[in-house]
Amino acid sequence: MDVLSEAEWRARRDAHLDRVREWTVPYRARRQRDEPHPVLDFMWNYYSVRPSVLERWQPPVGIALAGGDEFLARREFTTTPRGVALAPEALTAKRRTVVRSVLRLLAATASRAPRLHCFGLHEWAMVYRSTPLDVRHSAVPLRLGHAGTDAVVESMPIRCTHHDAFRFFTEEARPLNAHQPRRSDQVELEQPGCLHANMDLFKWSFKLAPFVPAELVADCFAFALRIREVDMRASPYDLRAYGYEPIPVEESAGRTDYARRQRAFAEEGAELRGRLLDTGRSVLRWAGEPLDADPTAAGSAHRG
Repeated sequence: MDVLSEAEWRARRDAHLDRVREWTVPYRARRQRDEPHPVLDFMWNYYSVRPSVLERWQPPVGIALAGGDEFLARREFTTTPRGVALAPEALTAKRRTVVRSVLRLLAATASRAPRLHCFGLHEWAMVYRSTPLDVRHSAVPLRLGHAGTDAVVESMPIRCTHHDAFRFFTEEARPLNAHQPRRSDQVELEQPGCLHANMDLFKWSFKLAPFVPAELVADCFAFALRIREVDMRASPYDLRAYGYEPIPVEESAGRTDYARRQRAFAEEGAELRGRLLDTGRSVLRWAGEPLDADPTAAGSAHRG
């Protein structure tokens, strides 16, 4: 077991906290002012994560912390001859199932070529033929109005493969989609060009916590936040009052711009997805899981 000196792990913990406070401090301030944000609040509300969870630092599995007695207040840590460390017993049967399920989804997604022709129309399908009161971000105007938004949806094919985006489509928009993704289809349909699948790398990182190093969780959060901004810039909403210039996917140039950004996210997401896969497999080995069979081959993706 490798050991981090007290000075080393405290420096890593403090650097992590400084980094994530760029996101947690403004969110807490907005909440105190009761000032919702149609772009940034998604990261906290949709993923149901508390700022304190993102701020919490933990080392990789198999690393002991010299002078780390304060971590014993967290039930997943234990004392070892070399310092305080995550306890293999903390990876309960339920958590092992989650790890295997997440690995299966990540591996299946990584095995596919990215598809870059959806143009972010899922956000448009969420307001298709809706009334002003039904719009998810009702305080934000639509760039083209309701009629113009409907016309865009009707003018282009909808190709959304992501269940958790599709489930927010309006009833009128669902039959227009080339796929009818169900949660049970997720392992079969998830693909690395999907912006939502790449944002979900943050979700999978904290599903694997506390056995994922905090720095990797923060990397996934930062990545998801950048994707969210593009996702909403390509949406039908006019977010210029919040500082976001639109990516007009209703125009040829806008679609080209969107696909370029989508490809870049797919490439960056492949690296993060690989790190999560490597980490998850290391966690199972560390906990003494038999690896005579591929751990990604059983189970279904854990959602919730």
